Amino acid sequence: MGYAFTGRDVTLDVIGESVKVILSVDSVKFPLTGIARYTYELAKQLQAQPDLDLTLLANGRAVAELPAHRQINPRKTDWLKSQLRKSDLVTKTYQMLSGIRNQISLKDHEDAIFHGPNFYLPIFNGYSVATFHDLSIFTHAQYHTPARVRFMQRELSLTLQRASLLITDSEYTRQELANYFGYPLDKIHAIPLACSAEFHPRKATSTALTLDRFGLRHGGYVLYTGTIEPRKNIETLLDAYSILPDAIRRRWPLVLAGYHGWKSESLHARIKAAASAGWVHYLGYVADDDLPYLFAGAHLFIFPSHYEGFGLPVLEALASGVPVICSNASSLPEVAGGAALLFDPDDVSKLSELIITGLEDESWRGPAINKGLEQASTFSWQKCAEETIAVYQELAGDNVFI
Repeated sequence: MGYAFTGRDVTLDVIGESVKVILSVDSVKFPLTGIARYTYELAKQLQAQPDLDLTLLANGRAVAELPAHRQINPRKTDWLKSQLRKSDLVTKTYQMLSGIRNQISLKDHEDAIFHGPNFYLPIFNGYSVATFHDLSIFTHAQYHTPARVRFMQRELSLTLQRASLLITDSEYTRQELANYFGYPLDKIHAIPLACSAEFHPRKATSTALTLDRFGLRHGGYVLYTGTIEPRKNIETLLDAYSILPDAIRRRWPLVLAGYHGWKSESLHARIKAAASAGWVHYLGYVADDDLPYLFAGAHLFIFPSHYEGFGLPVLEALASGVPVICSNASSLPEVAGGAALLFDPDDVSKLSELIITGLEDESWRGPAINKGLEQASTFSWQKCAEETIAVYQELAGDNVFI
């Protein structure tokens, strides 16, 4: 599929040395996960830039501030989000209404740049930027419901036609997007995400209070975080763990933290059986405030996903001083940066071997922790915002910012 690109007869409103930007924050819903986290952190950083004339757009209205962080009841949220995630009608209706509201709100604001951080762009006569987080809806459609695939493929194809420039979370997705659609590579900018500063190494005395509530001990478990769904490849993780020596499984049980995802019934049956056997703990949704402690207390982190546009949990583990094993699929080697042990996501026996290395080989663990901390230090939300502003600057013309 090819795309034709035409210039717009629009003059951007450059005031002094700033340019007007309208950022959609519709996706900011608590608890913050994935795209919501990206939008929230980006908006916070952009708000702090004195040379940016920024407007936040929520539900078709300009808002002065982002929604305030609030605590969520884990049990209630886990059930509610799992139900909403299963509803293609809810997703479709929400996105359609958001698009209509934003289209109306953007009328007569063609002198600004509109940024849609969640794939979608409304009809807009001015310049617009969209963030594409991954291409799974096109390249791995089997991991989504048919109705969701039809809706998102149509809407994202419209985004590609409407966008002036695109942003991706990784170089992998940048190249994938250009190759898949025949989209000009120079119109796509790879801008990596980051993780919260709350993810850092912690001593056992610091994690004890949180881990006690989960029935865990510092350094006494292996961690996976993420939605429980086929794309995350938890079947392979369970297979690999099940063939480990029983003594290893009991010393370091596998802890799974994440929402019930789509098509996960058989996975949960396996998880329940493994939990009964004593070598798996399933925590469900874990609150934002607890997650950094859960990471820091792990002896090893495993992320076996088939496909990721970025793979933020890998970065969170590296920043927490925890050795990482992850698949060599999609963007994950890019995020790990040589600090992790990599495996083919379908190779059960290799993963099982690497788990033993990751748990017991101190000659690997020490250097891996140091490499991971060094790699994690190269990512920051401030850097993400600065590179995003450079994209706005490219549209506004040279020498707009100091």
